[in-house]
Amino acid sequence: MAKRILVPIDDSDRSTQALEFALEEHPEATVTALHVLDPGDFYATTGIEGGAMANYDEIQDHHETRAENFLEDAADHASELGATIETDKIVGGISRSIVDYAEDNDFDQIVIGSHGRTGASRILLGSVAEAVARRSPVPVTIVR
Repeated sequence: MAKRILVPIDDSDRSTQALEFALEEHPEATVTALHVLDPGDFYATTGIEGGAMANYDEIQDHHETRAENFLEDAADHASELGATIETDKIVGGISRSIVDYAEDNDFDQIVIGSHGRTGASRILLGSVAEAVARRSPVPVTIVR
């Protein structure tokens, strides 16, 4: 039985379902919701807005605020289900950061949504679940 479970989250329904699954299937476990901030998202802008260079610090602050909101929503959702979770956010490549975080913090299992956000990024984020499952030193449950 897993004692420490890592649940990567974003703003997708699949990550919410993964959190629900972890809480329902492992009610005695310590669950941590993790949001990974991809630094590529900070600099994905063209760099020019109205003729001026983009303020990358503001863009990073915006992404960090969104991450805090995702984590707060996850904690609130867990509370509605009668559970308490831990939350954390880190900056890095998504799949590698998830695997490294799980290994560095002695998690027993990772529960991840099969796909993240919808649209063009859906293909890439589906590959995140696949990469995590391939590279993880601990068992991975993929929630569809």
